[in-house]
Amino acid sequence: MFELKNANEDMIEIESGSVLNVLKRWEMHKGAVAAKINGRYVDLSAEIAESGLLEAIDGASEEGLDIIRHSAAHLMAQAFQSLYPEAHFGIGPSIKNGFYYDMELPESISEEALPKIEKEMKRLAKRAFPIERQILKKEEAIAFFKERGEKYKVELIEEIEDGTVSLYRQGDYVDLCRGPHVPNTSWIKHFKLLSVAGAYWRGDEKNIMLTRVYGTAFADEESLQTYITRLEEAKNRDHRKIGKELDLFSIQPEGPGFPFFHPKGMAILNKLTEFWRQVHEKNGYCEIRTPLILDRSLWIRSGHWDHYRDNMYFTEIDEMPFAIKPMNCPGGILIYKSQIRSYRDLPLRMAELGIVHRHERSGVLHGLMRVRCFTQDDAHLYCTPEQVKDEIKGIMYLCQYIYRDIFGFKYTMELSTRPENSMGSEEQWNIAETALKEALEETNMQYRVNPGDGAFYGPKIDFHLEDCIGRTWQCGTIQLDFQMPEKFDLTFVGADGKEHRPVMLHRTILGSLERFFGILIEQFAGAFPYWLAPVQVRLLPISEDFLDYARLVQAKLVANNIRVEIDSRDEKLGKKIRDAQIQKIPYMAVIGEKEVASDQVAPRERSRGDLGAMSINSFIDVLMEEKNPLLNK
Repeated sequence: MFELKNANEDMIEIESGSVLNVLKRWEMHKGAVAAKINGRYVDLSAEIAESGLLEAIDGASEEGLDIIRHSAAHLMAQAFQSLYPEAHFGIGPSIKNGFYYDMELPESISEEALPKIEKEMKRLAKRAFPIERQILKKEEAIAFFKERGEKYKVELIEEIEDGTVSLYRQGDYVDLCRGPHVPNTSWIKHFKLLSVAGAYWRGDEKNIMLTRVYGTAFADEESLQTYITRLEEAKNRDHRKIGKELDLFSIQPEGPGFPFFHPKGMAILNKLTEFWRQVHEKNGYCEIRTPLILDRSLWIRSGHWDHYRDNMYFTEIDEMPFAIKPMNCPGGILIYKSQIRSYRDLPLRMAELGIVHRHERSGVLHGLMRVRCFTQDDAHLYCTPEQVKDEIKGIMYLCQYIYRDIFGFKYTMELSTRPENSMGSEEQWNIAETALKEALEETNMQYRVNPGDGAFYGPKIDFHLEDCIGRTWQCGTIQLDFQMPEKFDLTFVGADGKEHRPVMLHRTILGSLERFFGILIEQFAGAFPYWLAPVQVRLLPISEDFLDYARLVQAKLVANNIRVEIDSRDEKLGKKIRDAQIQKIPYMAVIGEKEVASDQVAPRERSRGDLGAMSINSFIDVLMEEKNPLLNK
């Protein structure tokens, strides 16, 4: 007996047969790429041999796309095997928005080779090779792959604890895989190979560097083309490219993973931090600063030594071991402990723009998005258990103001629960997770649960921003921590005159200033809002005869805290205007004989064009009307 999901609520008696045939019988096969039997994934070709719940997996669903992409990874590997018979294959999983395969190839390849691989994939897809599941004993599978010279597969199988393993065959290509997969290669139609990279086998720098080829696949051609268009737009918005073009920052070979910010980049960061300080002061935060280097004993006590040591840098001072801080919280805790705290002091909100260092492998470094040194807009809130929910809600509303109202981002939230390497008791974790969940629900915030992805000291809420082309970025986080107050014996004197344990909230909003800067570059494609733009106005004198008047205009603008520069080059006006547009400067003002004679300027706005001649003071009035959160508008 089977209950078909979305069919009838009653149990339906069916004849034996393949999953696909059963779904066809009940007209549930359209769009299906695989299925679940009692929650267990199965291929459409699987024979039904049990009773329970049968559920079709649609190819356009998140689960269905994972299956299509995993099957596309196998098809790509089959194409490589066909074109490079000496290749050896590692792993080829589906990932967010696509798939990849790690391979040891007889020769290096570049992205120029990808069209040839795609062509072979299409040829193999048209042959409609059945993708067939086979179960072997572990020893048989090892012998099979040894005979084929697949050393990476042998290594993987040797670590499997089960006595049997599943393989999938399509034509001459055989892979180690749990499945499920689409029924045959002709089901893989809408795919595109994207890039080539290097990847150490199993992510270990001591192992061989393999060739990793990335691709994507979709259930229909329209979705594929939409995604490719989005990728092209993302390339145009790449913060590394724009950062170089606008002279904002650089990554030098002498400092891999350590960004260098140029004057224009610093102008943006300074305005961002000025806004950050202003909004935190208004929301009852006090700002602190803690040292970059602290004694190793502190990190042992905090738990970072046991749980985070591989990501830390170390040094010695006076022959004593010290660590460069990867997080700001232990230093902030020492400030809390520097005096006796009363319940009247709580909630105590301490904010810090703290520079931290974390060891990241060179292969994952990426512009400003993944660096080894960054500034975290941290805050640590100390409160009574009764204050926890209100403090969490306050952080949520602050995030909403900054993300949505100031920068125009849509965002979603994710509740991450207890990980395997957690500190503390199950009871403490249950209390902490419940507090976060209730705060989310009482504020009617939409969220999803991410099991097992909390910090080692507590559960957390993560904020994922969606940019203007639909990509998501993890920025802010709220982490509820019962562990640090225990480890550092934090106390406050309650109304009863006795010592009590505070609850600690770790919180970031921008996350890393460097990463948020990179996100803003890509969100605005370098055309920053007026209040953030490194140069707000560029004056364009038609010739050097008008430089003195341009300097007079500049002085008046500077007196009104407007960031302005003069293009004094001996170039034609048309080129000066084009260059200002390329630099995405919000306003430019042309200065020639007519403007000097009438004591005016001729401003242009980057999206609206000419604004018409006006006096200098009128131009300043236009600029002062620009939305600027630093002016509380």
